[in-house]
Amino acid sequence: MIKKAFLLLIIVALAIGGGVAWWARQPIIDPEQQAIDFTIAPGSGVNSSTQQIAAAGVPVNPTLLALLARITGKSARLKAGSYELKPGTTPLRLIDQLVRGEFAQEMLAIIEGWSFKQMRQAIAAHPALKHDTAELSDQALMAKIGSEFQRPEGLFFPDTYLFAKGSSDLQVYKQAHALMLKRLGEAWERRAQGLPYKTPYDALIMASIIEKETGQKSERDMVAAVFVNRLKKGMLLQTDPTVIYGMGEKYTGNIRRRDLETDTPYNTYTRAGLPPTPIALPGAASIAAALNPARSDVLYFVSRGNGTSEFNNNLNDHNRAVNKYQR
Repeated sequence: MIKKAFLLLIIVALAIGGGVAWWARQPIIDPEQQAIDFTIAPGSGVNSSTQQIAAAGVPVNPTLLALLARITGKSARLKAGSYELKPGTTPLRLIDQLVRGEFAQEMLAIIEGWSFKQMRQAIAAHPALKHDTAELSDQALMAKIGSEFQRPEGLFFPDTYLFAKGSSDLQVYKQAHALMLKRLGEAWERRAQGLPYKTPYDALIMASIIEKETGQKSERDMVAAVFVNRLKKGMLLQTDPTVIYGMGEKYTGNIRRRDLETDTPYNTYTRAGLPPTPIALPGAASIAAALNPARSDVLYFVSRGNGTSEFNNNLNDHNRAVNKYQR
């Protein structure tokens, strides 16, 4: 009698084990269904974690899922965070996802030519970020990310950044700042000889001007040559984007003669040399152009009105081009 009972228990255990093994390999949601987001709170144990998953709308038995985590020896290794259950995911794959911390990925694009103000607005508006910097001044933000710089303009690399849903916005700032310093440092090591820059930061300022002045990527090295040659000769840069940046909120879309004559730290019509900071976030191409400008004696350029520019090395030819294309 005892032997029969023991044998029955073995059969039942094998049947249950086989059922769990089969269940563990079946998709939780069908391929045609939408992905389901869920979050596991920090400090959650295996039972609490699986309950939170089910409560978020994932159609899985939390008791069976917790049992599977224990059977596989992974119950103590589940990581808190925000996740996405994709169609076709099995319970076994879900457990692996939780152990590996394969969090739901979000993205944010930081665009070349943006000001830091525009970057802050984009980050502040992203719904998947935790906004830890919302109340910080620009200077406090730079200190928070451990930067040696106090003024943030231009010091963040424009790129597309991936992060886990619910991440702190500080993570994006730190990553973009570190990448800018890395790219700038690499480009500085490959710079041409005889450039009128004392530091990589000077080159970054120039790169930001090139970024705002260039309609065609292919013209960046020529635009850089104009400004580098002007600096070498002690000529005023006379570039409108710096004036516009210095105007701040006063700029309404049109730049007038009196704006060019009104002195600000960024007015390169009234002040010699580079402005005190970058005026935008320059991309890799503009940084490369600033540090390796075209080998040319050009000193002037004017827009043709079709996105391209005409370059000249003397004022007479430049004035003729201005009359042709602008007046």
